Amino acid sequence: MSSKFPLGRVAHFSCHDGSLFAARVVGWVLAVFLLAGAVSTFAPESHAQEVRVDATPNHVTNSFSPLYALGATVDRVPSNATDTFFRPDQLNQVLSAGWGSVSYRQNTELFVQAWHWNPRGSWSDPSGRGYFTGSATPTAEMIRHSYGYSLQHRGFTRNGGTEFDGFSRLDDGDLTTYWKSNPYLTQMFTGEDDSLHPQWVVIDLGKKQDVDAIRVVWAEPYARAYQVEYWTGEDAMDDQGNGEWKKFASGSVTDGKGGTATLSLGSTPVGTKFVRILMTESSNTCDTHSASDRRNCLGYAIKELYLGTLNGQKNFKDLLHHSADQQQSLTYCSSVDPWHEPSDLYVAPDRMESGDQPGFDLFYTSGITRGLPAVVAVAMLYATPEDSAAQMTYLKKRGYPVWHVEMGEEPDGQYMLPEDYGALYLQWATALHRVDPNFKLGGPVFQGVTEDIKVWSDAGGKNSWFGRFLDYLKTHGRLADLAFMSFEHYPYDGCETPWKNLYQEPQLLTHIMQVWWDDGLPPDVPLLDTETNAHGGEASVEIFGALWLGDTFAAFLTAGGKATFYYHGLSYSPPHPACPNSWGTYHMFMVDKNYEIKSRTSQFFAAQLLTQEWAQPVDAEHRTFKAASDVKDAEGHVLVTAYAVLRPDGQWSLLLINKDYDNPHPVRIVFHGGEGDANSNRSFAGPVKMVIFGKAQYQWHPARKQGYADPDGPAVTSSVEGAADTQYVLPAASMTILRGRIK
Repeated sequence: MSSKFPLGRVAHFSCHDGSLFAARVVGWVLAVFLLAGAVSTFAPESHAQEVRVDATPNHVTNSFSPLYALGATVDRVPSNATDTFFRPDQLNQVLSAGWGSVSYRQNTELFVQAWHWNPRGSWSDPSGRGYFTGSATPTAEMIRHSYGYSLQHRGFTRNGGTEFDGFSRLDDGDLTTYWKSNPYLTQMFTGEDDSLHPQWVVIDLGKKQDVDAIRVVWAEPYARAYQVEYWTGEDAMDDQGNGEWKKFASGSVTDGKGGTATLSLGSTPVGTKFVRILMTESSNTCDTHSASDRRNCLGYAIKELYLGTLNGQKNFKDLLHHSADQQQSLTYCSSVDPWHEPSDLYVAPDRMESGDQPGFDLFYTSGITRGLPAVVAVAMLYATPEDSAAQMTYLKKRGYPVWHVEMGEEPDGQYMLPEDYGALYLQWATALHRVDPNFKLGGPVFQGVTEDIKVWSDAGGKNSWFGRFLDYLKTHGRLADLAFMSFEHYPYDGCETPWKNLYQEPQLLTHIMQVWWDDGLPPDVPLLDTETNAHGGEASVEIFGALWLGDTFAAFLTAGGKATFYYHGLSYSPPHPACPNSWGTYHMFMVDKNYEIKSRTSQFFAAQLLTQEWAQPVDAEHRTFKAASDVKDAEGHVLVTAYAVLRPDGQWSLLLINKDYDNPHPVRIVFHGGEGDANSNRSFAGPVKMVIFGKAQYQWHPARKQGYADPDGPAVTSSVEGAADTQYVLPAASMTILRGRIK
């Protein structure tokens, strides 16, 4: 429906002689106007608040092409779902959301797994195990599926993903297993003394306890030099900026001999929750695998750890729980050797964590990329440079277009020190640039943080993870190898996401972007938000999810970001693993038990408004300008956020988000500044297209996997006559697009 009566120019109807018919006509017409969202019921003298757009030509905040800047993701899925997700009829529904370029997510590293991006390849050991390199040579057989292989020598009980699959070998109660660090962090590969990349293991006692002894059952290679330390703060792993590691009084070892070493750490027990073994010199003796591969003889290896106290009779009291499951005492490690064998593959059809990284041939030929260059990931934390180089060689030989290459996955979630990530980054950059010097490489692919990532302080007291990573690149003269900076944005923790969280979203996003610049990111290095969603349980499929999506994507581009990618592009809607109230999150569709789409969620409609209405769906320059409203509540929260873009077709397009769940708001639009007249005020003139999606068009009804929306869209479109005094009513809890020309 459309209205030709702009706000502020309310049409006058009269009911002569008390005519009931005329009254009904007036009521019907007003109802039609209100449905379209274009007519105000406020008295003409009521105050309409303003949205002001700084339209001064040289005040452009950013420029972007929506086919690249507004993208989606493809990630790991259950192995029995891939064929359904990539079926043409299912993909067509996904593509109708309008997302452009795709960011291929690499999930295996969250589970401490080696990724076989190509099932065909070769093992380093002639016996058919060791370090795997995928074949770089395409064949007639297309790669439709790829999988992760669990690492035998892991030292994590839990990190960013391992709580779902696996356990640490450091306290599994089995002396035939062991943790081993990554050989690519030793001098043979880094070219630096091993003391510059100390490796470590951390024990979490669960609560503060008295400790004065440790027993380490070393494997080969063992540590010749190491020290045992305790943490002074509350949380050594997830609050690394508040506290420090202090050496136990008798915690230094400079002539380690391997075997079983029981150390008295001092005459007085220390109360602590976390203990660390920091290793700086290796024996370089070979592990249980073939000595013919030098990688088997580098780094450090431990069979089992025991931590506790020694009494006067030298009896050791162990405080740790040893088991081959997630009930063991928690341990963490600096790195893991990517050595594995074929038996480490485990595929459970209905489990994402052991599921399918869709194969590159399927990815590129299915239609999901629209033929556009993609952001492609390489494994790095638990991989080899040779394997990643083979992967990129394969893509080149196939002729698949690559936009950016993302290095590794969430090293902060894997508790990797920035210097270690930097050392791997440079090795991989060298290998990949041998394949193609024009590859645009970047990272570090941070988890969804909203503040600077703090890490244990270095010798100079610096504890900014990203700042130290940049320092490492600069020190080695390799900052140019960072062609882009990437991070993920998941702003909310927990399963309950209150409505008021919407008020802070633009500030959360723009703040963390500023943090990266303050850490030293050069202003000419683009920022990519390669994976994002609300991460808010059921809220993401309510109207909240739509408003959040519009706010964060538009805020990112207005603030100077290069490209942002919606998670999850495929029609995958599992329950959030930690949220009992939620069926499905991070998605645009609800699916049935066979993974077939059965309905759309709010974020599907929000995507369409962004990609088809706010932006012009063409590969052409769009320019962003600052816009702000004075619509606030009694507590000072901004209730209406505004994002302005000048499209290549010459139209101004405004995205207006009314975060007031209960009330509509009438606003006037003022474009301030113009060619040759910085003080001029202008307005929309002539027909203005108005597109609205809000709670009047969409209501979610939770019922776990049977949850549904009714009504379930679509957005409402109308036409309004723009003028200086036109008031545009923004319905409660809604996204509104206003698009037209100004004078």
